[in-house]
Amino acid sequence: MTKRALTIPDLLSILRILIAPLLLVAGLTGQTELFLFLFLLSLVSDGLDGFLARRFHQVSQWGAQLDSWGDLATYLAAPVGVWLLWPTIVHQELIFILLGLGSFLLPILLGFCKFGRLTSYHTWAAKTAAILLGVSAPLLLLGGPPYPFRAAIIVFLLAEVEEVAITLRLKRWRTNIPSFWHCCRLPPE
Repeated sequence: MTKRALTIPDLLSILRILIAPLLLVAGLTGQTELFLFLFLLSLVSDGLDGFLARRFHQVSQWGAQLDSWGDLATYLAAPVGVWLLWPTIVHQELIFILLGLGSFLLPILLGFCKFGRLTSYHTWAAKTAAILLGVSAPLLLLGGPPYPFRAAIIVFLLAEVEEVAITLRLKRWRTNIPSFWHCCRLPPE
């Protein structure tokens, strides 16, 4: 087995994994400003890791998996922190929050059942949904209107349906598939 040096994108994904428990601590201790800072830092580092990996030709299966673990850690810790710090908002948006969490968890469970690991497709739709959620969720928490968040959840749901379709179509595990259309164009296995 060859050793591989950690890249800056890898370190950014690791940072997101390390931030996740801090989001929970901020929630448990009632520190809304710290939570928002950590949440935004996590979102920015999520956007940067993929960009830097592509820009500097450091895209790898291991990096894609690490990024997916960072997503998983963030998407599980952040709702708990939000629930602790903004229970009124959670109550008002519960249907959309549950829809988002459910649609997030289904492709993960399916990927583990079929391939024994996170899928790590990083589709265009998932990236779009992440950007929309990354803008609309903090806006909502800061007292903004709920409609951008709700729309982002619908886009997220559609992105996750696409990931389910990709998983059902693939015969073996692959990373970084931009869309279902790209999946259909892959050579037969």
